[in-house]
Amino acid sequence: MAAPGRHIGHSVQRNGRFILYNLEQLLGHRGFGWTSALRQQAAEANKESTESVVIPRKKTWSREAVLEALASTVSRDPTAYPYQFQDDPYLSPRTSTEFKLFSLSQESGRSAAKYIVNNNPKLFTKDFAEPHIPCLMPETVSLRLEEVSEEALKERITLRKVTAAVDMYDQLLQAGTTVSMETTHSLLDLICLYSDRDPVQDGEPQTDDADTSLKARVRRASDFLKFTWKENNNAERIFNLLPERDTRCYSALIRGMVKHGAYAKAFSMYTDMLNNRLTADVHIFNALISGAPDVRDKFNERWDLVAELLNQMNQQKVRPDLLTFNSVLKALRRCGFLAKTQALHTLNEMKALGIAPSLASYDHILAVFYKSGSPAVNNTDLLQEVIAELEGRIFTCQDPDDGISRRTTDLCLDSKDLELGYKIQSLVDVGENWRLLGDSFQQSIYYGRFFNLLCMMEHIDVVLKWYKQIIPSLYYPNPQGMRDLLQALDTDSRLDLLPSIWKDIKTLGHDNKPDLVEELLSLMAREKHSSEVQESFAACALDVKSVFDLRPSIEWSAASLSHITTLLLRANKTRQAWEMLQLFKSRNRVPSEGLLNNFLSVCHSDGDSQKAVQLVQLSAAFCLPTTWRLAKRALAEFELTEEQRAILSELETAGEPSD
Repeated sequence: MAAPGRHIGHSVQRNGRFILYNLEQLLGHRGFGWTSALRQQAAEANKESTESVVIPRKKTWSREAVLEALASTVSRDPTAYPYQFQDDPYLSPRTSTEFKLFSLSQESGRSAAKYIVNNNPKLFTKDFAEPHIPCLMPETVSLRLEEVSEEALKERITLRKVTAAVDMYDQLLQAGTTVSMETTHSLLDLICLYSDRDPVQDGEPQTDDADTSLKARVRRASDFLKFTWKENNNAERIFNLLPERDTRCYSALIRGMVKHGAYAKAFSMYTDMLNNRLTADVHIFNALISGAPDVRDKFNERWDLVAELLNQMNQQKVRPDLLTFNSVLKALRRCGFLAKTQALHTLNEMKALGIAPSLASYDHILAVFYKSGSPAVNNTDLLQEVIAELEGRIFTCQDPDDGISRRTTDLCLDSKDLELGYKIQSLVDVGENWRLLGDSFQQSIYYGRFFNLLCMMEHIDVVLKWYKQIIPSLYYPNPQGMRDLLQALDTDSRLDLLPSIWKDIKTLGHDNKPDLVEELLSLMAREKHSSEVQESFAACALDVKSVFDLRPSIEWSAASLSHITTLLLRANKTRQAWEMLQLFKSRNRVPSEGLLNNFLSVCHSDGDSQKAVQLVQLSAAFCLPTTWRLAKRALAEFELTEEQRAILSELETAGEPSD
C-alpha cells in the first residue's frame, strides 16, 4: 500500500501546482482580490513549474577512491614504528643502526623476490588483488621477438636492452629495412641516456668486478659512478648514418653529452645544428644552460654564455619552461659575484611569464644568497620570504632537484629562530611533503637538528611533547640528541624525569655509550632531592650497574663509580654502596675524598663503627693522602673498641704529615 500512496501524493502535488496556476490566471481575469500569502504561494508554484530540472553529471571514481578516503582519515601513530616494519613485530627497529639493517634487509629480500618473479613469469599468472596491483605481477624482462623487424627493435628499446637494440638496428640496416624516424628517436634517447651501456635492471644481481668490500656498503657503487661519454660511440655512429637529421635527433645527443660530461662536444653539436638551419627545442637549451659553467672559466664569461643562450631562445621563439629557469639559477650558483643580482632578475622573469617556482628554484636562490660554509645567518629576511611563499603548500616533484633540501632546513635551524623552525616543520607536515626530505638518512638529520633546536630554545614541556611525537615513529635520536635532552631537563630543573629517560636510552641502544651514561649519572648525583626522587635515582643507578656488569667491554670510570655510590648512599642503600666501593679496587679506580667523607657520615648516622674502620682501611689501601683525616674523624665521632681504636690510631699516625 505504501507504493500506491506515494504515487498518489506525487500526483496531487503536481496537479495542485497546475490548479493554482490556472486559478491565478482565471482570477486575474475576473478581477478578484488575492491576499499576499496566496499570491506568494502561487508565484512559487509557477516558478517551480517553469524551472528546468538539471541532472548532475555522473562522477567517475577511481578504483582506489574508497581506500584513499579511508587512508585520509587515519593519521600517523607517534607511538608506533614506521609502517614498513609493522608486518613483522620481531623486526621492529629500536635504534638507527637496526633501522638501517632491517630496511636494507627488506629491500634486499624484495629485490630477490622481484628477480625470481620476473625471470619465472609462468609460475605467477594468477592475480588475486582487487583492485589490480601491477607491481605484484611479473614484468616482461625477457625478449620474445627474435626475428629481425622493427617491432623486435621496439621491444628491446622498451626493455632497455641497449646492446641488443643496437645490434637489431644494425641488422635492420644490413637487411635494407628502413627504420621509422620515431623508432630511431627512441633508440637514440636510450643510448644517450645510459651512455651506450646496458643499465642494471631492477632486481637483477650486479656482477661487477669491484672489490667485495665495496659491495657491502650501504649505497651501491652505481649510485656514485658517473659514466663518461665515449668518443664515437653507437649514438654518434647511428646519428651519422641517418640520411636526415631533425631537431629531435640533435636533442638526444646534446642532452646525452651534457648528462655524461661532454660539455664542449654538446656545444659543438649545437653549432652544427644551427649550421643545418634547424631550430632547437626547449630541452636542448635546458641542457646547454646547465652545462654552460663547465665550458667557461671566468664568472662573467659563464653568465654571458647563459644570457646568449636565452637570447637565442627568444630569437628562435622557444618558450622557456620551469626547467629552463631552474637551469639558469643552478648555473648562477657558479657565477660568483654576479649571482645575487641576476638570480632576482631571473625570479622576476619567471613570475612575469606565469611560471611558478618549484622547490628547486627556491633552493638555488638560497644557495646564491647564503653560501655554504659562511658564518651564522644574520639577515634572514630573504629566508623568511621564501618560507612564507612555501607555507601551507603541497608540493609535487617537477624538477629532478626538487625537494626540501638540507640547505633550507639547515638555514632555518642554524638561525636559532624557533618560529622559522616551526614553519619548516609545518611545511613538512602538509600532505606528503615529508617525502621530499629525502631518504631515511636525510630525514634523520633533519629531525635531529629540529629536536636540537627545541632542546635549546623551547620549554621542557613542549620539548617532551615533541619527543613523544617523533620518537620512535620518525626519528631515532643519536647520543648527541639524548645529551641535548638531558641538558634541556637540567635547564628547566626537571631532573626527576631522568630515570624514564634512562629507559629510553636503553631502548634506543645507547646504554653502551660511557660518556652519555656518565652525564646522566652526574646529573642525578649533583644535588640532593626528595626521598621519592632519590629512591628512583638509586633504582636507576642499580640498573646502570647491571647493564655495565653485562658488558665487560665497557670500562668503568672513577666518576661513574662515584656517582652510583653517592646515589645509593642518599637512598640509604649502604650495602649496595659498599659493594660499589669494592669495585673501585677491582677496576683500579680511586675514589674521591668527598665520596669517602660522605660514606663515613652515613656510617656515623647508622652507628656502624666496624664499617667506618673498614672504610679507613680501604682508603689506606689506595694510599690516599686523606687517610689520616678519615682516621682522625672516625676516632672523634665513633664509639670504638680498643682493637678498632688501635687500628685507626696506627693509620692516623702513619698517614699524618710531619712538620
